[in-house]
Amino acid sequence: MLFTSISHSRLIAYVGLILTPLFWAGNAVVARAMSGQMPPLSMSFYRWLLALLIVLPLGLPAVWRQRRAVRDHWRTIAVLATFSVGAFNSLLYFAALTTSATNIALINTTIPVMIALLAWLMLGERTRPIQAIGIALAIVGIVMVVARGSWQTLARLDWHPGDLIMVLAVFCWGLFSVLLRRHALPLTSLAFLTVQIAFGLIAIAPFYLIDLLFLSGGFAVTSGNLLALLYFAVFPGILAYGFWNHAVHEVGPSKSALFMYLVPIFAAVMATLFLNEQLSWFHLAGAALILAGLLLATRAGR
Repeated sequence: MLFTSISHSRLIAYVGLILTPLFWAGNAVVARAMSGQMPPLSMSFYRWLLALLIVLPLGLPAVWRQRRAVRDHWRTIAVLATFSVGAFNSLLYFAALTTSATNIALINTTIPVMIALLAWLMLGERTRPIQAIGIALAIVGIVMVVARGSWQTLARLDWHPGDLIMVLAVFCWGLFSVLLRRHALPLTSLAFLTVQIAFGLIAIAPFYLIDLLFLSGGFAVTSGNLLALLYFAVFPGILAYGFWNHAVHEVGPSKSALFMYLVPIFAAVMATLFLNEQLSWFHLAGAALILAGLLLATRAGR
């Protein structure tokens, strides 16, 4: 079993790593529904502004108590926040404008590979043979899902500017994850999450203002938009980032990244439940391969 003989802190990390791709799958589904109603930078900026307002009552006292550590490490915090809160989702929302959801899902599966590569280059972490087998199984499973069980589907994929934007987004997330592991900040999880969101908003704000004033303009405030922003803020925002930060510190960036293979599986299930899309044999076969690969890779080295 995945959770056999592990500490309470690691159990929380693994449970969080299962919930994080679930929340991010919901992020993709809701973002697709809202893409015609909100510009990407507006979606990103207001998502994190709302998240900051929600977390601030609890997070601000923690930041104040640890203000000396924040002051001493603010440059590192700013870099981490820029690559995570500022860049990753903003780039993903932009990518969705010019490429398909299939291409985004396929490129997104390279996150574990990107993190493993960067962890090797920057941290000297090695990938064990059993982990490599697990990664390979998961990749085969995810390609089966994306290709809808037909290799001809992959051959027909069209590549667009958004594909390159998504590759950049994957690089940003990989760099953030490795840097988070490399720089062990003397901050509690709540304090770090609060300053991470705050610094990320600062990074987004100039681009959002330029977009608002000179490019896309604003958007209509509706109950649907507000509910979408609330979901973005709480689930793929506060909870997912909090879970991810804890897991990277606890089990490392490479092993944490493997759970991102679950995102398309959760997305397929959610699309079946909420968008009336059909769940086919290749979804189930792909899910089995992904889960088998995930089990192999996470058991390795414990």
